Amino acid sequence: MRETAAQFEQPCLMFSGGKDSLVMVHLARKAFWPAPIPFPLLHVDTGHNFPETLELRDRLVKKIGAKLIVRTVQESIDRGRVKEEEGPNASRNMLQITTLLDALKELKADSALGGARRDEEKARAKERFFSHRDRFGQWDPRNQRPELWHIFNGRRHPGEHFRIFPLSNWTELDVWEYILMQSIEIPSMYFSHEREIVERDGVLLAKCDYISLLDGETWKRETIRFRTVGDMTCTGAIRSTAATLEEIIEEVASARVTERGARADDMRSEAAMEDRKRQGYF
Repeated sequence: MRETAAQFEQPCLMFSGGKDSLVMVHLARKAFWPAPIPFPLLHVDTGHNFPETLELRDRLVKKIGAKLIVRTVQESIDRGRVKEEEGPNASRNMLQITTLLDALKELKADSALGGARRDEEKARAKERFFSHRDRFGQWDPRNQRPELWHIFNGRRHPGEHFRIFPLSNWTELDVWEYILMQSIEIPSMYFSHEREIVERDGVLLAKCDYISLLDGETWKRETIRFRTVGDMTCTGAIRSTAATLEEIIEEVASARVTERGARADDMRSEAAMEDRKRQGYF
């Protein structure tokens, strides 16, 4: 993070209110303490967020005095920049690519810090700490800079930018152990709770205004929790009774499916994440 502040003029930190971005904010505060975080937090809001994450996002920003910039997919739709998906499995997850790239251009951001980790998904595993993006915001996994001995090359041409991933080598278990060690507040949805869900193609989707039942489907109340946070239309839950951080750590330590294994957006194709990243997705 200090290297980012040293090499770039207009960095920002991607922030959603999820566990990884909360750890990122905590680390940023440590990195620059006692000075404030020297870059704004940027949230690309699909409009289909879990209310628990938005509540914590706003409370944290107010508590630490950070600058929060929110750009919404709805604004992109209203301006004709993107078109709303249709159908029973419609999602705004792909649409946020345009909103993100427009926001970075508007802010003249030359770098964006994020909490992505290599253990999340096979496309993520191809990332470097300093991940180059061309002037169209696109990612080419074959055109990345070497990072020998943790020497980071942030040189760029006009219009290009970098995505910075300080947590690249962390695992999901590392994140949870750090949250426990540092007593970081996280949204309640990460803990076991009862919620109405529908199981669709093996994914447990939470009841919300953005999901319509298909023929033969019914809402069922079950004890679940979420391992990852995203758009409510594609973020799946898991059946779990882990109600404390210690129980979550024990559960994650024995898990055989990655946290994104319950994400419907990653199941659209074998290379769904890589295809999105090539277009500018985080």
